[in-house]
Amino acid sequence: MKRVIVTGGAGLIGSNIVRLLNEQGLSDILVVDHLGTSSKWKNLRGLEYTDYLEKEEFLQKVQTTDILKDYSHIFHLGACSSTTETDASYLIRNNYEYTKILAEESLRKKIQFLYASSAATYGEGQFGYDDKAPIHPLKPLNMYGYSKHMFDLYALRKGFLDKITGVKYFNIFGFGEAHKEDMRSVVLKGYEQILSEGKLKLFKSYRPDYKDGEQKRDFLYVKDAAKISLFLLENRKFGLYNVGRGQAETWNSLASALFKALGKSENIEYMEMPESLKAKYQYYTKAETQKLISSGYKEGFTDLETAIADYVDLLKKED
Repeated sequence: MKRVIVTGGAGLIGSNIVRLLNEQGLSDILVVDHLGTSSKWKNLRGLEYTDYLEKEEFLQKVQTTDILKDYSHIFHLGACSSTTETDASYLIRNNYEYTKILAEESLRKKIQFLYASSAATYGEGQFGYDDKAPIHPLKPLNMYGYSKHMFDLYALRKGFLDKITGVKYFNIFGFGEAHKEDMRSVVLKGYEQILSEGKLKLFKSYRPDYKDGEQKRDFLYVKDAAKISLFLLENRKFGLYNVGRGQAETWNSLASALFKALGKSENIEYMEMPESLKAKYQYYTKAETQKLISSGYKEGFTDLETAIADYVDLLKKED
């Protein structure tokens, strides 16, 4: 890698990728994001990069200037990641159209391009979570997931997936997500709840085959997500890849690890799920990781308890 662009570079995954690039001696980085009035700017502290642009200014320059000239790699992670966003037109513009423009320009200029898709494209998982399977049948449960699925389908139709990399991130958590408000992970929300109230709230289950707190997710530490993303782009691994641990673990297991990391006794409260979420709630996710492993990725994955302990340690230092 010579010169790199990271869109969403102040976000959770983006800032960790910039940090990883810095650790590898690369600082010729253009960070693109939309900081607005959030605290996301704090994620840029301590990072080395050559310039910063707001997303609208960057897109305008991509379309009207030769700003991409001399860049070798693009991590396109910038998007609205809210699973509860209901403005479909906004998601089309921000997640779909933006990605189309940037991907097409990258291909014209022969720049290695990686973009963030999402495990949300798999919907409730009735077709499995296999990144080697056909994507046409997938039925995302929310508009965020569908906006990501739309570009996956577009890239497939256009033949782009033979030349670019799409990563389907599963449940990513870690340092750098404080700005995400309601979209913060249960690890961070739980950390704050336990410190302030001495308990952690989890959603009740509304399916008889899952007890309260026994709903399962594929949780992945953000440091691993950054390593995998860098490996795939740097090694020209094209197509769609799941980025998860390949293990489904319960919310109760996550809660236990969090209480342990904080040195507190377990105190879990199961609460009602908002009606608006009940029909869109995923009870089980687990990434098929054979494609990733077969690609040559050998760094392994951080287990949930170790990842949460490391994250809690970072949060304590920040406090």
